[in-house]
Amino acid sequence: MDVAVSLGPDSLLQVNNGEQGGCHWKAPCDDSERSSSPSVLRCVTSTWKEGLLTRKRPFVGRCCHSCTPQSKERLFNSSIPSLGLRNVIYINETHTRHRGWLARRLSYVLFVLERDIKKDMFARNVVDNVLNNSRVERAILEVATDCEPPATEPGQEQKAASKVRRKARGFLQEMVANISPAFIRITGWALLKLFNGFFWSIQIHKGQLEMVKKAAAEHNAPLVFLPVHKSHIDYLLITFILFCHNIKAPHIAAGNNLNIPIFSTLIRKLGGFFIRRKLDELGAGKRDVLYRSLLHAYTEELLRQQQFLEVYLEGTRSRSGKPSPARAGMLSIVVDTLCTGAIPDVLVVPVGISYDRILEGNYNSEQLGKPKKNESLWGVACGVFRMLRKNYGCVRVDFTQPFSLKEYLDTQRSRNMPPALSLEQTLVPTILSTQPDQALFNGQEEEEEEEEELNSRDLSDVVWRRHVINNLAKHVLYTANKSSAIMSTHIVACLLLYRHRQGVGLSKLVEDFFNMKEEILSRDFDLGFSGNSEDVVMHALHLLGNCVNVTSTNRNTEFIIAPSKTVPALFELNFYSNGLFHVFIADAIIACSALALQREQAVEAQAEPRQASPSHPSSLLSQERLIRKAASLSHFLTNEVAIAPPCQMIYQVFHDAITRLIQYGVLYVAEEDQEELSPSDEHWPKKFPEPLSWRSDEEDEDSDFGEEQRDRYLKVSVSPEHQEFFVFLQHLLSPVLEAYSGAAIFVHSLSQPVAEAEYTQQLFRYLLTRTEKGVAVYGESATHYLVKNTVKTFKELGVLKERREGRVVILEPSNTFLPQANRNKLLQYILGYTVL
Repeated sequence: MDVAVSLGPDSLLQVNNGEQGGCHWKAPCDDSERSSSPSVLRCVTSTWKEGLLTRKRPFVGRCCHSCTPQSKERLFNSSIPSLGLRNVIYINETHTRHRGWLARRLSYVLFVLERDIKKDMFARNVVDNVLNNSRVERAILEVATDCEPPATEPGQEQKAASKVRRKARGFLQEMVANISPAFIRITGWALLKLFNGFFWSIQIHKGQLEMVKKAAAEHNAPLVFLPVHKSHIDYLLITFILFCHNIKAPHIAAGNNLNIPIFSTLIRKLGGFFIRRKLDELGAGKRDVLYRSLLHAYTEELLRQQQFLEVYLEGTRSRSGKPSPARAGMLSIVVDTLCTGAIPDVLVVPVGISYDRILEGNYNSEQLGKPKKNESLWGVACGVFRMLRKNYGCVRVDFTQPFSLKEYLDTQRSRNMPPALSLEQTLVPTILSTQPDQALFNGQEEEEEEEEELNSRDLSDVVWRRHVINNLAKHVLYTANKSSAIMSTHIVACLLLYRHRQGVGLSKLVEDFFNMKEEILSRDFDLGFSGNSEDVVMHALHLLGNCVNVTSTNRNTEFIIAPSKTVPALFELNFYSNGLFHVFIADAIIACSALALQREQAVEAQAEPRQASPSHPSSLLSQERLIRKAASLSHFLTNEVAIAPPCQMIYQVFHDAITRLIQYGVLYVAEEDQEELSPSDEHWPKKFPEPLSWRSDEEDEDSDFGEEQRDRYLKVSVSPEHQEFFVFLQHLLSPVLEAYSGAAIFVHSLSQPVAEAEYTQQLFRYLLTRTEKGVAVYGESATHYLVKNTVKTFKELGVLKERREGRVVILEPSNTFLPQANRNKLLQYILGYTVL
């Protein structure tokens, strides 16, 4: 008899002994592993158990030692990591100055009243100061001159300027924040009540907050918080945590889509100011000079008055579970303000945020191609009511170490920054073994000119400034994402999708969960949960709800857990699985590159069997070629994930990944007599500038670099355990590669120009149909965000050429990929990395 168990939002999975699998984490809990079921972990060695029990949590979020070495040492001391975690919504009378029965009953009220609301958190005379800003005055005169005909009467110019000034004041009134200390206290009390209702815990690291408090108190510089963006609750979460720790509330840059009646007033009183989602709304490709100058002057005025800022670089919530590409507009204003001397320095604080389950539940409607619903007061009210009926598990917020923006910029000036190559320049010669379209290819002379511009190291130079700001935005997002804790739902979703897609017994799932947890900690990523593994897995399964199927063939046997095969369920599981995508991405790229290299060498051996070297058969993998393959794939997937921060060499990243796989035994060196390469001993001459080379072209001819760096040959272990892990790594990238291969197939049908929106929708319907008919192996390959990324990548690669007709973007095949043979080469390039 089959027994089906529902994991709906209002039910908990019951284990065999009748006890509930949910774990109670309201109070601070023990981090140690206390398994009451030894048989569940029977395959885990005692060494791993001891390693987990004795290992301290990694302290994440330190400054980059390469870009900001002084900041890394400035706010940190050896006692910071030992301060440990705190659940900020666990409040009782011990967190107040009072004791007794009444203090216990009124602990939330007392706690909120005792918070220190800084008087200097309220900006003064902002509107007048902004309107009197020289940048704004120039913009007012420019707009007045453009809008009015040449003056024929005396005083007409002043009238026109006065009219534009009134318009500017109206824009400012819509934009500016209006912080209220009383409202912040009331909101703090309300959020304590609400957050305790639908979160188990909100964990922060006390050491991280200690560094932020120290930076706010001791440094005469404003702080700019740059969090990842997962949910609308992010705004409240950051302000609430800072309020609880007596840190000045930041002014929050919010999209004007949230500027709705009543709700907008609440946001303003908490520090929110509204900016347009699109700065230029004049149409006809014109820049809105007036609005841009107002936003720039307002941000400058806030920073000049030592106000803190909170800016979301992604611009919108992530629909994929991975960080979206950075939009550096607001960050460029901060950089400009520093460089004009309006403020001496700015301290930048990347912030990582992780949820067991986001309050929006999922973004399935948008991933299924439906348009995003506009925010409304009714929608907000319904959302709050829906949240009160559910529990969303745990939240973890990580404030990374503040670093000096001035130091970062000074470091960039001292570096040799090679010009960034486009994806087309980088990969098309590899894919086609030819040069891309000459019309789109920058010649050598242009590259030399650009390199001279980049080497000018002056922020007044547009090219160098743009390059530095883009790198800064990428660096911040990479740091924030790397510092984000891995949640239990991330691990369970990943295991179910890419290790046990056909189903797994509960005991095996718990065992693999324990091993995955151990592996994540060993890579210096932190976890957003603690407690017994079996309890945590049950907790995650409950939160994932209808995305998983739980069955049992007999009431006396253990449960079988399998991911639901419906498209919405796969989309949702993929969203949470992507929470640890960055943990294994370098290893996954190496695994897929090894597969591509094996196939390539097999073809070479068949084509030229007489020339095949008996000492190096096709089963041996050249490490140099493997890293080149990996670098090529990493550039191809540049819109999917950041492999490394801009200051780090890609070669080093993949060399470290190979070294790690050798230590695991997944790869091993075939020629033992070769001198082993040590990543810690090598100082690569420059950052990896392009995917197919990593060594400096300016090395001395007498350098013994080549002698020291002899290539070595690797083999993939054939043991079942190692093969299982290797295949798991390949499966992590399989949905992405399947989406790109499907898009490459669909390109064959593009014979005439088509609007980009229409082409994207057609491609989405094509991939979704493949999923519904069972042609696609991975249903999650048809998500709308992946479809948009494939179109973006193919445009950057030069597969698709775009042109504008008014406001409509038209796509057509480029001259390079007009021949079917070249489109086939693109498809074969992608399929080479794909597990078939």
